[in-house]
Amino acid sequence: MAQRPNGRRVVVIGAGPGGLAAAMLLAHQGYEVEVLEKNDRVGGRSSGITLGEYRFDRGATFLMMPQLLEELFTAAGRSLDDYIVMKKLSPLYSLHFGDTVFAPSADPEATAASIARLFPGEEAGYRRFMKDEEIKFGRVMPLLQRPFTSLRDYFKPDVFKALPKLHLTETVYERLSRYFEDERLKLAFTFQAKYLGMSPWNCPGTFTILSFLEHRYGLFHPVGGIHQVFEAMARIIREDGGRIRLSTGVKRVITRNGQAEGVVLDNGERIEADHVVLNADFAAAMNSLFPPGELKKYTPDKLSRKKYSLSTCMMYLGINGAIDLPHHSVYFAEDYRRNVDDITRRMQISKDFSLYIHNPSVVDPTLAPPGKSSLYVLVPVPNLKSGTDWSREAPAYREAILDRLERIPALVGIRNRIEEELIFTPQDWESQLHVYQGATFNLSHSLNQMMLRRPHNRFEEVEGVWLVGGGTHPGSGLPTIFESAKISVSMLMQQDELRKTAGSGSPPMAGKGGVV
Repeated sequence: MAQRPNGRRVVVIGAGPGGLAAAMLLAHQGYEVEVLEKNDRVGGRSSGITLGEYRFDRGATFLMMPQLLEELFTAAGRSLDDYIVMKKLSPLYSLHFGDTVFAPSADPEATAASIARLFPGEEAGYRRFMKDEEIKFGRVMPLLQRPFTSLRDYFKPDVFKALPKLHLTETVYERLSRYFEDERLKLAFTFQAKYLGMSPWNCPGTFTILSFLEHRYGLFHPVGGIHQVFEAMARIIREDGGRIRLSTGVKRVITRNGQAEGVVLDNGERIEADHVVLNADFAAAMNSLFPPGELKKYTPDKLSRKKYSLSTCMMYLGINGAIDLPHHSVYFAEDYRRNVDDITRRMQISKDFSLYIHNPSVVDPTLAPPGKSSLYVLVPVPNLKSGTDWSREAPAYREAILDRLERIPALVGIRNRIEEELIFTPQDWESQLHVYQGATFNLSHSLNQMMLRRPHNRFEEVEGVWLVGGGTHPGSGLPTIFESAKISVSMLMQQDELRKTAGSGSPPMAGKGGVV
């Protein structure tokens, strides 16, 4: 299905969602593609986990805006439906505020009715929110589908059209306060800031579109788990002649005169390439993959001063028996603001914490043995800049999480039903998956780390290196990570076309604004 080989070779470092998406697109276009993955499976932070007969998603647990994934598969000459079976979730989730349970759906009328019942008088605010955000999303989306490489990119018509709707001077929480009076309802539409690893009281108001997208387009579960999407992408890469090498670490990027020429593996093997696509965790890669002194903008000291997302403490539990909970649920801390400030400002573990529970077995029997359940529990915690010693704290925190689970009626006695168990702490995110400071959601999305101020898709410091993933524009989260791959691949191919047209075989002059 791929186009004829074009003689250009690309090495992709990391088989996370962004690296696989880029490799899939490039292999289909006739590039000789080799993906190098340090771990023993594809998917990166969204890979699969197997514990005995139980299977889990490591990170992401649902898919938002599947049309973007469909576009990606179409661009690779495939149909998503031939590889993945999707189940639309209803309700979207159940949100628990003490005894109040709000379970919205992608049906706006049903959600408005639910709001009217639980929060009388607030349904009008919901309708205004959805109407306003529809307009906002239409203006913001073009900015997430093209690169920002120089100041000139801010002076384009789509920016001027979007600017009044970006709400950059407000936070997500402040924006939702314009629509709702009830504190619980505000939280129901702002907790999505945690998808970016941020507090809704600090996250730029632009990102109210996250809750809108859930309510507008719905959430989806791929049968077999999110990680099946990445296994399918790996299949397509191989079908088009690409190579994926697992358990293969990269020691460094080979550079000469500011130009990448390939990579050296941990085992000393040298692989030459025309392009290097970098999908490793951004800060970890900058600290380890380039020769000392090569980088000026992203030195270890400068990287340490950047802002990073919160982290997560995970529990993956194989449970004997069925669990009467929806696909996913959020249990808010009694004092949610204090809980979030503990994690993001005070950098300390909260005694009163929020829980996210993923119970995919309720819709997908493939993840656990018959009559049993694969249960995933996520607790947001500070990243490793907090100085927390997780080797000491993990056992007590496990007990605290289980105590909290036991207070949920459907999970009473859960300790006695655990057949398989894995705890994954911020230290594990860093030591096992090489995530800098255990910051699960990568660089923070503060105003000074967005668009032009975020690491560029075409790496600024070394020619021939292209960034994909949550550490580059447009940011973290699967939909935007897929867009990062589309942007970087488009720029890479455009540069190759310019070289081909020039006919000299030498690269055109390059500056911070891209190829000129």
